Amino acid sequence: MLNISKNELNKKVDLTVYKSGQRVFHKRHYKHFNRFLLVSAIFAFIVLFLPWTQNIRALGYLTTLKPGQRPQTVQSPIPGRIEKWYVQEGDFVNKGDTILFISEIKNEYFDPNLVQRTGQQIKAKSMAVSSYGEKVKALNNQIGAVLQERTLKLKQAENKLIQSRLKVKSDSIDLEAAKTNISIAQRQYERIVQLEKEGLKAVTDVEEKRLKLQETQAKLISQENKLLATINEVLNSEMEINRIGAEYTDKLSKAQSDMYTAQSNQFDSEAQVSKLESDYTNYEMRNDMYYIRAPQSGYINKAIQGGIGETFKEGDRLVGIMPSEYELAVETFVEPIDLPLVHLGEKFRIQFDGWPAIVFSGWPNLSYGTYGGQVVAVETFISDNGKYRVLLAPDPSDHPWPKDIRVGSGANTLALLEDVPIWFELWRQLNGFPPNYYQPNTEASNSKK
Repeated sequence: MLNISKNELNKKVDLTVYKSGQRVFHKRHYKHFNRFLLVSAIFAFIVLFLPWTQNIRALGYLTTLKPGQRPQTVQSPIPGRIEKWYVQEGDFVNKGDTILFISEIKNEYFDPNLVQRTGQQIKAKSMAVSSYGEKVKALNNQIGAVLQERTLKLKQAENKLIQSRLKVKSDSIDLEAAKTNISIAQRQYERIVQLEKEGLKAVTDVEEKRLKLQETQAKLISQENKLLATINEVLNSEMEINRIGAEYTDKLSKAQSDMYTAQSNQFDSEAQVSKLESDYTNYEMRNDMYYIRAPQSGYINKAIQGGIGETFKEGDRLVGIMPSEYELAVETFVEPIDLPLVHLGEKFRIQFDGWPAIVFSGWPNLSYGTYGGQVVAVETFISDNGKYRVLLAPDPSDHPWPKDIRVGSGANTLALLEDVPIWFELWRQLNGFPPNYYQPNTEASNSKK
């Protein structure tokens, strides 16, 4: 009913005599409500000055702290065919235990006695190397003998050359003596002819002197021939020295050529032996690779290649294994705008999937079911999801993580930043500002120093 009348009923009629009026028109109700509003306002004002921890929320999952402790797959370095399985999914294996046996699929390795045959080839080639080595020694001895013989021959020819030169000197002296004799005989003959003309000598004396002059001339000619023969012997000796040098140089060159050929064959055989030894080692290691063994102790998660007789290529994944001993860590991803706020050693609160928790983001000490973590690694390059990867390890100063959590399960992370008043945080949130940029205390102290 509309109140269009100016007559006020409560002023003409006392409504407080009625129970409903007493319940509605009493002043005590307004007094308590005003007190409540006042106390609430005072409480809200005080709360605005309480400390609030700025934080960054991110999603991640459980992983291991060390790369060698993470789930991995076992590959075969050679292609093959599966022949026998020694494990099944869920089995525990120790390091070095055989997982499966494979066989060869390449025709060059089909020979079951390939290793033994290669060993025989190595022995044969090694004997060839020894033979070439002995041949090189024999040729070296031959070269030494040729050098010694050449030295002796050259000394002999040089001695003969010296003798020929001395003989040339001797014949030259004899030639000069013959020339002197012929000049004396010529003077004597001329003198005796003059005396015979004067009648002082007989004709027989002239004939004797003429005969003696002819004999002296004959001796001179003979001595000249003898000198020329001696000079010819000197030339022959010099030619003999050159001939000996050329002859033994040819012998020496041939022997050295044979030695170098033998050395070349020896080195080639040694290279073949080295190659065969490498092949022998490779064949032995390849035979050992037919047994796929566990790289570390752990549990068989999944057989990626199943069945018997299936073939695969080198590097194909055969089976997945999870190490039995590992140190848990959380791999979380933060936005690029929040990356400058994350530092090594930074504290995080972590909520694991499947573990109930009550989280007060601004008051981490009041949260329940969260666990402490600290930053051990910050990725310097952005990930495929457009965020930066941060690795968290358990905080040693906090209570330990649950033992039943498994690698791969999800986790919600909360990075604890600077403490600010609540009114500042509300003002920041209303304006859409990022958290305060700051540096850890350790870095700040180092910068001051």
